[in-house]
Amino acid sequence: MLTKEIHERPQMWRRNTVLFIISQAITLFGSSIVQMAIIWQVALETSSGLWMTILTLSATVPQTIISFFGGVWADRYPRKRLILLADMGIAVVTLFLALVFLFGETETILPWLILVSALRSIGTGIQTPAVSAVIPQIVPEKHLIRYNGINGSMMTIVQFASPAVAGAVLSIGSFHWTLLLDVATAIVGISILCLVSITQQRTSEQESSKSFFTDMKAGISYAASEKKVKRLLLNYGAFIFLSVPSSFLTVLMIERTFGDSYTFLTVNEMAVFAGMVLGGILLGIWGGFKDRMRTLAFGLLGFGAISLALGFTYRFWLFAVLMFLMSFFIPVVQSSTTTMLQEHVPEEKQGRIFGLLGAMYSGFMPLGTAIFGPLADTIKIQWMVIGCGVLIVCLGMQQIFRKD
Repeated sequence: MLTKEIHERPQMWRRNTVLFIISQAITLFGSSIVQMAIIWQVALETSSGLWMTILTLSATVPQTIISFFGGVWADRYPRKRLILLADMGIAVVTLFLALVFLFGETETILPWLILVSALRSIGTGIQTPAVSAVIPQIVPEKHLIRYNGINGSMMTIVQFASPAVAGAVLSIGSFHWTLLLDVATAIVGISILCLVSITQQRTSEQESSKSFFTDMKAGISYAASEKKVKRLLLNYGAFIFLSVPSSFLTVLMIERTFGDSYTFLTVNEMAVFAGMVLGGILLGIWGGFKDRMRTLAFGLLGFGAISLALGFTYRFWLFAVLMFLMSFFIPVVQSSTTTMLQEHVPEEKQGRIFGLLGAMYSGFMPLGTAIFGPLADTIKIQWMVIGCGVLIVCLGMQQIFRKD
């Protein structure tokens, strides 16, 4: 799975890794500012679970669909090239929409926000499988979980700053300035990524001669037949689905429980990202259990137990503390799942498998939002948080007492 260059030139993989992390962090910074601004704008203008559901679907359904294609492309074509093209495509679309906001008539802002999310989602669906599949090409296997943890922390540090920046930009300027800021960060990130050396992944002549849809079917068949891969994908999908109330509906939960305030929203987002940073850093230092599945179980149990406690909380300071603690376990779940797939799946199939992993996120999250979002307009979000917390704990216990 690993190329000889990784072992023979350690200084090269470290250089490539640092540059790759920085390039992705910079592009993520701009994207996070835009997405945060969109979420806040919709939540505070509508206070509607239905509109939040529509926004979530627009940001995830296109990614879910295109991920199947993106995974095949990541196995067929140079992954660095795919990442660059996706970044440039998102930047061009974002620039066009910024100009529309700057010079056009935007009497009704909500449809434009939905369009922004949908178009950017397509680019993400192409980029994400390629990014995940590149990592084992430039990082030795023994360092994968540490890299994934540290990389997750780096990404989260960027997201930690984005709520404050988004709030500042929206306070002093119009929405189009957030779009232009995203374009600027994309240009810088693309320039740095051009300096990263990534060799072309191995592709057998037999594989390259197959049709596009044959390749896609082969990836799905592999995931269905490989017990460990299938289990990891389904566990991750179940976690994403059950985490919707405590992770994606907290904006509405705060607005309805504690009041309509940018301060509460900012503190909440910063608590979440601070917890994720700490979790990723400690995972990078610790390296997890030798049994990766127990690391996954640890993350699920911790997230579920704190989510359960969150449902009984009606003081904002305690709410923020619990959000911080709960978020600590998110990188544990994500990094352990990603690392096990990187270690187990052959290099020539990783694009398709990570395309499926991306589809699990972008598919189960809107599915959960489509169910829990409308329910949030009829029953208290706290009850959904409690119920889903119990089910996530059960999911974690299942990993501990597995019989394989």
